[in-house]
Amino acid sequence: MPATRTLFVLLLAGSFFVSPALSLFAGILMALTLGNPFPAWSKKVSKHMLQYCVVGLGFGMNFHESLAAGREGMTFTIVSVATVMVAGVIAGRLLRVGRKGAYLISAGTAICGGSAIAAVAPVIDSDENETSLSLATIFVLNAVALFVFPVIGHWLEMSQVHFGTWAAIAIHDTSSVVGAGSAYGEEALKVATTVKLTRALWIIPLSLVSALVFRQKGKKVQVPWFIFWFVAAMLVNTYFDLPAQLTHGISVAARSGLSATLFLIGGGLSIDVIRKVGFRPLLLGVVLWAIISVVSLGVILML
Repeated sequence: MPATRTLFVLLLAGSFFVSPALSLFAGILMALTLGNPFPAWSKKVSKHMLQYCVVGLGFGMNFHESLAAGREGMTFTIVSVATVMVAGVIAGRLLRVGRKGAYLISAGTAICGGSAIAAVAPVIDSDENETSLSLATIFVLNAVALFVFPVIGHWLEMSQVHFGTWAAIAIHDTSSVVGAGSAYGEEALKVATTVKLTRALWIIPLSLVSALVFRQKGKKVQVPWFIFWFVAAMLVNTYFDLPAQLTHGISVAARSGLSATLFLIGGGLSIDVIRKVGFRPLLLGVVLWAIISVVSLGVILML
């Protein structure tokens, strides 16, 4: 156990200096072979690190440029969210996946993965098994997307803007979107982060609608406040004459932190989690993922 803890600490320290994909792979490999010696700590820290690092990325972005990128992806966002939610409900019934479980997987696919599931789950009063099953399904697909999307993007010779938009729409969690965007290029990272965070704002209306659909009252909606801090960071970087070395340093530190965050997220995977995913929920997740990935890619390439 002491040796495992030492190795974990060393790998975590090293993850700050390698690519996001390599960090995630190292975390998964560690979890599936030796196990994560600090599972509760990793889960708590990764959640906060992701938010802090996303805010830090804002100091490397211009508000006007980012707003233009977000506006370009707005139509895709609206159409994709509505399409995936409707398709998820229908496909869930056909695959005989529980109503709430199917709804959570749909919400995670339509908006921003684990964050959307975490926000919607208490609103619809899902039990722990439904929530963990949905999170596990989204997690497995996220891990695949982080590795596969950059490869497909290069194979199709997609531009930085097109890839960033596609990644933001077709990949679930913000962490994997940022990781894929970072692996593809700086401009792709900016576009992917902005469009994804714009899309993540749909957590708020979706949670409110979910409360009505499932007739739940008195449930508190979890507002993703870090999104507004991200926007504030962009505004500060755009309208305040801060030293370039300072803003660049914060941006670089944020990217390094994101790699470490992916290591911690990868370390949360286990054989038990994979077994809990089951066949039908995972199949539902794959079907919805295929719909949003293929359709959005086709639309983007036609532009």
